[in-house]
Amino acid sequence: MQLHQLKYFVAVAEVRHFTQAADLVGITQPSLSKQIHALEDALGAPLFERVRGNITLTAAGEVLLPLAKRILADVDTATREVQELVGLRRGRVRLGATPSLATSLAPPVLRRFRDAHPTVDLRVEESGSQDLVRDLLRGDLDLALIIMPAQGSDPGLRADPILRESLVVASVEELPVAPGAGQLRVGDLRDQPMVMFREGYDLRDATIQACREAGFEPTIAVDGGEMDAVLSFVEAGLGVALVPGIVVARRAGVRVTRLAPPGVRRTIAVARRRDVVPTHAGRELRRILLEYVRDATTNGDLPPGVEPL
Repeated sequence: MQLHQLKYFVAVAEVRHFTQAADLVGITQPSLSKQIHALEDALGAPLFERVRGNITLTAAGEVLLPLAKRILADVDTATREVQELVGLRRGRVRLGATPSLATSLAPPVLRRFRDAHPTVDLRVEESGSQDLVRDLLRGDLDLALIIMPAQGSDPGLRADPILRESLVVASVEELPVAPGAGQLRVGDLRDQPMVMFREGYDLRDATIQACREAGFEPTIAVDGGEMDAVLSFVEAGLGVALVPGIVVARRAGVRVTRLAPPGVRRTIAVARRRDVVPTHAGRELRRILLEYVRDATTNGDLPPGVEPL
């Protein structure tokens, strides 16, 4: 069994297509097929079933897949750790963040990291928490700033809560609020058309859950947007949306209405894979992140609507 064979096996398992997997790893399809057969011979069991053009994993393939991913991730970690130790100082760290956190919390943290480690390669992915969790588990990210789901984080992750974030109602028109309180109840949105985030955004789940807890199903005017698109749809008067307060602070054409207690609040966590030892660069980014949160809490510099835990 060889590492490149495991790499080819994982590629086929993920795309379920030999030609596409060969393109992904940069070899010809016959060469990839030959290496997969050699791996199957070495293991003494077929890894894929090929029926009418469909590629599925056998029982042996299902057992091997998580082990192969872990082996490849460990090899990648070991390579980067050794490179750092021998003085190349060219480490890499891959950070994921939700759109609201990518524009509020991540920039000052990354500035601190860049000032301290100017030669380390920084890569950032902006997406919804569900997508970020998937990429963490696949080994495509080292760390991610995610929103903790109500049922808890995936058992394959170590997720440490660091902050709590409140959602507000974004609209173009002034919405009717409770007398004297100047705040809106979720139930007041019952007859309001709503702009909904796409699948994979935890904001979508949070909005639907909040509406259902208030006793109604949301009336969706536009479905499937990313953060910028959702705010643009709101700005165009297509509907209202539940969003983090920080993302509308700079949108002059969007009104912000606070939700009456208990409102809708989310827990922000920093997460990584539990079964992979983080690189030196990854550990250092996490340390600087927690340091920034402590300093911002002390100095009152946290983004609007965000509070420490």
